[in-house]
Amino acid sequence: MARKDRKQLAQLLNRSLISMTAPKSPIAEQFRTVRTNIQFSSVDKEIKTLIVTSARPAEGKSTVVANLAVVFAQQGKKVLLIDSDMRKPTVHYTFQTENHSGLSNILARQATLNDTVHETKQDKLWVLPSGPIPPNPSELLGSKAMQTLLEQAEEEFDVILLDTPPIIAVTDAQVLANVADGVVLVVGSGKTEVDSAKKAKELLESAQAKILGVVLNNKKTEDDQYYYYYYYGGK
Repeated sequence: MARKDRKQLAQLLNRSLISMTAPKSPIAEQFRTVRTNIQFSSVDKEIKTLIVTSARPAEGKSTVVANLAVVFAQQGKKVLLIDSDMRKPTVHYTFQTENHSGLSNILARQATLNDTVHETKQDKLWVLPSGPIPPNPSELLGSKAMQTLLEQAEEEFDVILLDTPPIIAVTDAQVLANVADGVVLVVGSGKTEVDSAKKAKELLESAQAKILGVVLNNKKTEDDQYYYYYYYGGK
C-alpha cells in the first residue's frame, strides 16, 4: 500500500473510531449517551448481548457498533465485538486486525473463540472478525454452534456486541434477533426512507426481537459537526 493510501486509511479509521481517538469530543459524548440509555433500557434484565443493525446498507451501523464497543470498554466493561456480517465484514479494517480466521471458522467447527479473538488498542476490548466469507451465512448464524458461542462469550465477557448485515437485505439479523438481549436500529439522517425504517421495525418484531431504540446517524449540525442521536423506545 502506498504512503498516500495508508495515510487516507488512517484518517478514515480515526474518524470511524472517534470515541477512541477523540474521547472528549461532542460525538464521543453522544456515544456515551447511547451507552447509558442502553443500560437503563431494561429494568428486569441486564443487557449483555446486543445486536446493532440497519434497514439498508451504508447507514453507518458498523461505525456505530464499533464506537459503542469502545465506550463500553472505556467504562471498564470487558467487551467482545463480533463481526457477524459475514457478507461485507468491516470490523477487521476498523480495528486493523487480520481476518484469516474468525466467526465462520468457529461456526464450521474449525476453530475456537480463543484461537480467533484479537485484542485491540482499546483496553478491555476484543474483536472477533468474520473469518472467510461462507456460502451460507444465515444457516451458520442460526446454528447450534452460534448459540454455543454466545453462551461461551457471555461467561467470559461483560458485553457482547454483534455487527449484523442490514435487516431488509438479508435475514441474518432476524436469525440472531431473538437470541440477543436487545437490538439497536441505526438509521441514516436524510438517507433512510421512512418506509424502510418501518419495514425494518416490522421484521425485527416478527423475529420477536427486543428493540431498545434507534440511533439517528450523521445528523449534521450548524457547526458542521456530525452527531449520533439516540431515541429510546423503538416506536
